[in-house]
Amino acid sequence: MIDRSGAGPDRMAVGNAIRHDWTRDEAEALYRLPFPELMFLAQSAHRRQFDPTRVETASLLSIKTGGCPEDCGYCSQSAHYDTGLKATKLLDRDEVVATARRAKAAGAERFCMAAAWRSPKDRDLDQVCDMVSAVKGLGMETCVTLGMLTPPQAERLKAAGLDFYNHNVDTSPEFYDRIITTRTLQDRIDTLAHVRQAGIKVCCGGIIGMGEEVDDRVGMLVLLANLAEHPDSVPINLWNEVKGVPVNDTAARPDPIALVRLIAVARILMPASVVRLSAGRQYMSDELQSLCLLAGANSIFIGDVLLTTANPQAQRDADLLARLGMTSSLSARPAVPAAARESADAPSPA
Repeated sequence: MIDRSGAGPDRMAVGNAIRHDWTRDEAEALYRLPFPELMFLAQSAHRRQFDPTRVETASLLSIKTGGCPEDCGYCSQSAHYDTGLKATKLLDRDEVVATARRAKAAGAERFCMAAAWRSPKDRDLDQVCDMVSAVKGLGMETCVTLGMLTPPQAERLKAAGLDFYNHNVDTSPEFYDRIITTRTLQDRIDTLAHVRQAGIKVCCGGIIGMGEEVDDRVGMLVLLANLAEHPDSVPINLWNEVKGVPVNDTAARPDPIALVRLIAVARILMPASVVRLSAGRQYMSDELQSLCLLAGANSIFIGDVLLTTANPQAQRDADLLARLGMTSSLSARPAVPAAARESADAPSPA
């Protein structure tokens, strides 16, 4: 029993049904369970919906970098801050397709394209739709993140073959205004609704380590879990250190066990959603990543770079999954020799 007094969550009931009425108190009670009980619940919920040995792989490309008019306090691409990042134009279609082809050869199942816009202009959307159709033609799942969308824009992306749209809520409702002032949380929720209405799957999560409290992290998960439909993918990002942005003044790296607890709660609250370890994996040891996978994470980004920040190399990921006896599209890659593995396990520079 989790709580022999009967006041806590019933472990036989948690995860048996998809719920959209979680309270903050319920989620916080789960988060604070004894670690073995929390992991048991998360792993049980995970096994009801997924093969616990299978990990999804995705690759991410910035197709338009920098110059974004939003003031997101964590972002290297905001035009409000001097981060040393040079703004670029939208990449050429052929360059994007060539990158997607290399990502597929490296083991990526899904290709995600990100543009630093508040919202896309129609002429830019023409080009993005062309990219989506071309990448879809390679036999890959497609995902884009372009900022806010109108319903007609979402319909156009769906017609082009888009599978997923990424639009994160970033943090809890209570902490949101301390991070972003140029776009409201409701703006984000509205775009998610437009995407769903168009028949596109939703990829929506957030960022931890920006100075928020544990209650904010749990609150973010409750917000997602109580949407009319759970996100199909829930990326959990560790904030990557970026020079020149306001979050530097508040950021604090989460305790590793706190991260595992958060992954476990995400799995329990949204049992049928794919939970992705996204940005920040270069800060995580193999042991921490393994605990996160045990807690219910079942997707990772592969490749050397995520937008403008570092990411563990695909070979290291393949080796870790091989040692865990887990399968992915990376499974066919040869194992890394022990000496090289020890070198790869060394902490990455920030």
